[in-house]
Amino acid sequence: MAWVKIPKENHPLFLAALPKDRRVVTLAMFGGIAGLVNGNMFGGLFGRSAIAKLGDADYAEAMKLDGSEPFDPMGRGHVMSNTVLLAESVMDEPTELQNWLRKAFDYAVTLPAKKKTTTKAPAKKPAKKKPAKKPAKTKR
Repeated sequence: MAWVKIPKENHPLFLAALPKDRRVVTLAMFGGIAGLVNGNMFGGLFGRSAIAKLGDADYAEAMKLDGSEPFDPMGRGHVMSNTVLLAESVMDEPTELQNWLRKAFDYAVTLPAKKKTTTKAPAKKPAKKKPAKKPAKTKR
């Protein structure tokens, strides 16, 4: 799929359709917005539409929509598992978009939480202490 800039008017539509749950976190991603729960992305904007990570039954249902396709962000045959690029018409139907994002959210909460990764600077090695010099022996 050729890259298409996400229309700015899709941002408020997506935000309004997100589940009203305190666990939902939004993240700016590639000029769009993604919805996450427990560190797992469950939906987002892509091209002129939205993506949703769904359980098997809901994925099969979404793929029946005219214009939906497996989500291959780079267009190179590397499909993200259980993730569908919804038909563009979904963006014209706020209730339908809301329903797909709710199904995606419900699926994502069943996934193991992602651990936060933090980038830490490598620990500094303690400076080597030089052994104390023994006093020089003096002749008497």
